[in-house]
Amino acid sequence: MIEILIVEDNQFAQLALLDKLSAFTDINVKHTAANGQLGVDFLAGQSVHLVLMDIEMPIMNGIDATAIIKQKYPNIKVVMITVYDDDDYIFNAIKAGADSYILKETKADKIYETIIDTLNGGAVMSPSIAVKTLQLLKNGSAPKVENLPAGIELSTREAEILELLAKGMTNKHIAEQLFISPFTVKRHIENIYQKLQAHSRTELMNKARKSGLI
Repeated sequence: MIEILIVEDNQFAQLALLDKLSAFTDINVKHTAANGQLGVDFLAGQSVHLVLMDIEMPIMNGIDATAIIKQKYPNIKVVMITVYDDDDYIFNAIKAGADSYILKETKADKIYETIIDTLNGGAVMSPSIAVKTLQLLKNGSAPKVENLPAGIELSTREAEILELLAKGMTNKHIAEQLFISPFTVKRHIENIYQKLQAHSRTELMNKARKSGLI
């Protein structure tokens, strides 16, 4: 029996995955976790062969969770299963140690094949992901963090929000934590993106770390 952990914060996506996997008698979904931290916590003392990992989640995102899992449990395979085919996400997932990377739209039989192939040592990617990965390799480099704006200064509120973003929190959760409206959070995040000249969440976090802001 193949023991699976699903780490996915969206309940509908969780149910969709459970439904897709229910047809395969050799698959046992041992547990579902709503964020990366809960997924990492569950693995302590558990026998799991493979993790199906989402990327964008509150508390701890899938890329950070994958890095921890591969460090603590190198024998556990991790398949990123996400809606994102962004270059930064692909590169950072691979760098974190993800074994395979497929999209949520993948049909049930292909997800099953991905699980089996990954457990047998393969690295599976959805076609659009494979094309982008090959392009990254042809270019000879991964997405780079460069040309950082000089003298970046964030307001106290922007710094608070950036710190919460780094923890993987959603705009809604940040608003609740700071007792401000989601609109205000969105406005501050837009300002942070502009100041750091970032175009994606991953690029924002990379630039923030390199600038010493987090």
